[in-house]
Amino acid sequence: MTSQILAVITLSKENIAGGAPIFIEPNKEKMQQTAFTLEKILDAMVHEVSEDTLIVVRHK
Repeated sequence: MTSQILAVITLSKENIAGGAPIFIEPNKEKMQQTAFTLEKILDAMVHEVSEDTLIVVRHK
């Protein structure tokens, strides 16, 4: 099984870097809304990394 991080959604851009698209949102509600929209579009799953960061992952 391989997994791929497709996107990172966060409230604090200071702690995030990398090759996946990064979405910086102003509040938790908008962060979750963006994550779940991407989850459906990309046919993937959302995982909480920390209180202020979510990742969208495709599991194969």
